[in-house]
Amino acid sequence: MDSDVVVIGAGLSGLSAAKWLSESNVKVILLEARDRVGGRTLTKRDPKVNYVDIGGAYVGPTQNHLLRMAKEFGVETYKVNEVEDLLHYKNGRRKRFRATEMPVFRNPFVNMDLNNIFYLMDKMGEEIPEDGPWLAPHAEEWDTMTFGDFLKQNCWTQATIDFFKNFINIIITSEPYEASLLSFLWYIKQCGGTRRTFSTTNGGQERKFKGGSQQISEKMAAKLGSDIVIMNSPVVSINQESKDVVVVKTLNGKDYKTKYVILAIPPILQMKIHFTPDLPALRNQLNQRQPIGSVMKTILYYNSTFWRDHGLCGSLLVEGGEEHPMFLTLDDTKPDGTHPAIIGFILADKCRKLHLLSPEERRNLLAKSLAQATGLKEFLKPIHYEEKNWMEEQYSGGCYTAMCPPGFLTRYGRILRTPIDRLHFAGTETATLWSGYMDGAIQAGERAAREVLHNMGLITADRIWQTEPQSQDVVPQPFHVTFSERYTPSIPRFLKFVSFSTVIGAATVLFLRCPRLMKNLKV
Repeated sequence: MDSDVVVIGAGLSGLSAAKWLSESNVKVILLEARDRVGGRTLTKRDPKVNYVDIGGAYVGPTQNHLLRMAKEFGVETYKVNEVEDLLHYKNGRRKRFRATEMPVFRNPFVNMDLNNIFYLMDKMGEEIPEDGPWLAPHAEEWDTMTFGDFLKQNCWTQATIDFFKNFINIIITSEPYEASLLSFLWYIKQCGGTRRTFSTTNGGQERKFKGGSQQISEKMAAKLGSDIVIMNSPVVSINQESKDVVVVKTLNGKDYKTKYVILAIPPILQMKIHFTPDLPALRNQLNQRQPIGSVMKTILYYNSTFWRDHGLCGSLLVEGGEEHPMFLTLDDTKPDGTHPAIIGFILADKCRKLHLLSPEERRNLLAKSLAQATGLKEFLKPIHYEEKNWMEEQYSGGCYTAMCPPGFLTRYGRILRTPIDRLHFAGTETATLWSGYMDGAIQAGERAAREVLHNMGLITADRIWQTEPQSQDVVPQPFHVTFSERYTPSIPRFLKFVSFSTVIGAATVLFLRCPRLMKNLKV
């Protein structure tokens, strides 16, 4: 027997599972297809950039698994700059706002509509269980419609539909027509709501890691050692026919005999593995039905942080067609002020179209977009450019996470985490908090490890799921709800009120002007 457990995939989830098992004195082997660890986190190190995260990068309040792991390995965080104004741009109009505010449009009806949809999404999310969205009272109804359908039914203005198209693009790197409404509402719910998910300050993008996020995986791998973490070993088959041993075979012809296996890779990548015996019917279909999102990460470098001199922090929301490839940008300057940079994301359909351009063409297009959105010509002259197209990564398939199409959660969701004999499932897609993020990857890996420990008789069942203590270093703050956000009516309520007021007003005028009615009143 080579090991007690073989973990497949050395991203944060697989590494976290292997670490938990190793620290529980269980013999473990971790097989990684690539020549590196980190999975969907990747830090490029180069004199031109010092270091830059071209994969998963951000951490914020309530992401306590990731904060705990970073602290254990001495990886410090720093806040993304939002000291100056944020900027929203659309159709030649610019509107500045602060980090504690939501973007505001000039049209009051758009603001009513926008505010109502944010409120409605959070309200609907309240009835969705984090660990079982398929159990929600309206699960069937919401799962068989797309988020796009929801917008068409509930939005009164095209501007609101446009904004929330960009909103789903940046949150799950997919289009409104692709994702089930239930899945998107659940995704927002398990990340803490729309404000926590979307915000930088006090939200999911509040901080980055000094030295880059991949070093957390690298430090975990170093602690486990090269005897445990084995690179360049894509797994091609898992054989559970024997009652005594599971045989895991790699592409280079090596066999590993073990008692248990943890799969810590996205479901669709499990299609690369031959299973003996065959997977159960629903699991086999599940693996075919969760595509990974489409995203390209881009970073433009400049000689100075000139945008700050103009009162902008670097957080931009830019709406438009293909001439504006990035909806969201953030300041990516190092915490010591060196390597001034703006980072952004080309998402979903735009990514699938614009990846056909050359890197130089994309760089020029991005620079032009930034200059037009801000009115600052300095953006036209970047001194360096970096990008990473995650769609072309064979052992990721895309980024950030798997997307749930209509009908997926109610048909297949129940078996996402269900073990198959001695085969267990990790990966951020199986998390119940911050699924799709680095934090969710760690939660899922550690939960899968405890499932195995329970099956080995080393822990009781009640210890499989554990509540992560709140980080004392990065503490979440309540979001301030402004007077207008709290009391602005939806457009239907406003129209109803206006109609009612109009009827009452007209009736009053008619009553006062009618002599007969006045005479009868005096009588």
